[in-house]
Amino acid sequence: MTVTAAPAVLDRDGLGALVAALVARGRTVVGPTVRDGAIVLAELTSADALPYGWGVELEAGHYRLVRRADGAAFANSAGPQSWKAFLHPARQRLWSADRTPEGDVSFTADEPEPPSYAFLGVRPCDLRAIAIQDRVLAGGRYADTGYAARRSGALLITAECTEPGATCFCVSTGGGPAADPGYDLALTEVIDEQGHRFLVRVGSEEGARLLAEVPHRAADPPTETAARDSVEAARDRMGRALPEVDLRALLGASLDAERWNDVAARCLTCGNCTMVCPTCFCTTTEEVTDLTGDHTERWQRWDSCYDLDFSYLHGGPVRSSGRSRYRQWLTHKLGTWHDQFGTTGCVGCGRCIVWCPVGIDITEEVAALKAETGTPETETEAPEAETGTETD
Repeated sequence: MTVTAAPAVLDRDGLGALVAALVARGRTVVGPTVRDGAIVLAELTSADALPYGWGVELEAGHYRLVRRADGAAFANSAGPQSWKAFLHPARQRLWSADRTPEGDVSFTADEPEPPSYAFLGVRPCDLRAIAIQDRVLAGGRYADTGYAARRSGALLITAECTEPGATCFCVSTGGGPAADPGYDLALTEVIDEQGHRFLVRVGSEEGARLLAEVPHRAADPPTETAARDSVEAARDRMGRALPEVDLRALLGASLDAERWNDVAARCLTCGNCTMVCPTCFCTTTEEVTDLTGDHTERWQRWDSCYDLDFSYLHGGPVRSSGRSRYRQWLTHKLGTWHDQFGTTGCVGCGRCIVWCPVGIDITEEVAALKAETGTPETETEAPEAETGTETD
């Protein structure tokens, strides 16, 4: 539920007080921090762990930390992780079973109490990605109860984007550097001659209560103007863009395109793009037993449409070539996702470009398909489907 409240301003100490208030409430605060040569998402016990003064240099297959002179906390593009690592873990136990000496078998469901998460520094593209996963994993006929439990208690504090990276293209996917509704608090970082501060907008009653607990002041016009201008300027500095075409129609008409052979010659089918993508959701299950055979566990883990066995049916995989597996990923992400869930499956974060070991660029591939098929440009996206199936 959106709450109407006047914008406020936090200084750097106020941001520290915000994190302290969340910790005091028993929240598991997760936010960006510098570790192992990257800006990663990890549990924070203090705002001092935020990546103040660090930015990133991004290109296809390239990621580097760079020092900033201004001490900004959120002036960096998306890192190797997304929030799905916490809401939709890469590996989790579903149940275990034990057999007694008498031959009886008992089953125990694994239903741990989910952490009370507070996500700090959620980018607008990732906020949209969370909304997409909500639709996929919690909004359909067969909801993932574990995801729904973790998501229902999560508090979202977004950080609007003022420094898009060279691989960002959120504007061309229908988003942008400004936060859509769905947050509890929205921060916009401002650094100028008046100091280092954060414009805060309230998006929920929980966010309003949290803001009331920390030192803040009413927003002043110069801060509001500076925040608005920096976000608007970021819209015009996207490093990449998808072509302005009906993507669903383009990909549907490109199934036999020669370009798939070109990308297949470069693609390692490693699945990195699906692992770092904030909206990919596919999983598989596996059973693990002890040496006696008296104890077994079923685990759910992330799966990828690049895995050879992902499309396995009786007799072998349906998609045995790298060409067919890359084509499946791209056409689902940008095309048939509309048919299933009524939205695109891409939020333009650029992670798939950065973390591809051979630098395959999704925007370049779509542009090449457009050129090969002679698809005309259009300013409107394909209409969203009213209903659809909940399977991948």
